[in-house]
Amino acid sequence: MIGPIKQEVLSGYSDIKKFNLLKEKLSFFPNELIIDEDYEKAANFHNLCRAKGIQGSHIDYLICSVSYRLNAMIYTTDKDFIHYQKVLPIQLFEE
Repeated sequence: MIGPIKQEVLSGYSDIKKFNLLKEKLSFFPNELIIDEDYEKAANFHNLCRAKGIQGSHIDYLICSVSYRLNAMIYTTDKDFIHYQKVLPIQLFEE
């Protein structure tokens, strides 16, 4: 798991007890480092999608970039990633 995902998930919990419980559970996932190439690839992914009329957040493209480098599937319920997948070489986890 990369830090921005953890931040996004934890940002949804204003109740401190629930926040701390979830933080503890998320601590079991290893922290994957983000390297400079990931930011560069994320910018490239943003430009590729924008050229095709697909808008997305910088964090979404960073997630795509890291998953591409690691050859890892993206587990999400965010439908935006379905649009990114039309242009980007990413893999989405499907149940």
